[in-house]
Amino acid sequence: MADIIKHQGIVENINGSHVMVRIVQTSACAACSAKGHCASADTKEKMIDVISNDASSYQPGDRVIVFGELSMGMMAVLLAFIIPFCVLIISLFIFMAIWNDELLSAICSLAFLIPYYYILWLNKTRMGKKFSFSIKPID
Repeated sequence: MADIIKHQGIVENINGSHVMVRIVQTSACAACSAKGHCASADTKEKMIDVISNDASSYQPGDRVIVFGELSMGMMAVLLAFIIPFCVLIISLFIFMAIWNDELLSAICSLAFLIPYYYILWLNKTRMGKKFSFSIKPID
């Protein structure tokens, strides 16, 4: 059970097999009793699109638990941050060795990220199947 990410949410909308769930994402300090005196408390509302075979069993306003695998989160961090960072650093060193011009090397290294994120955007439907959440009602 430790490999599961869970959030409580409220069903906002149902469209066919798609269930839109609103979750409140809080930082660790948002639940602290001193959060009223601290400027770092942070909460955000997010809308999650969940594809469910039994979407008709839910109604707007129902309280549900949205859950997904921890590996999805790790893969998302890898694709969105770690790989682009490695591409940026490696290309910067390569361009610096070729041109010995810092500004041009930095601009070209940043330009290398454009095709990477474009490829991710082209594969968003495939990744949407891989990064899918499930819901269950709160008993």
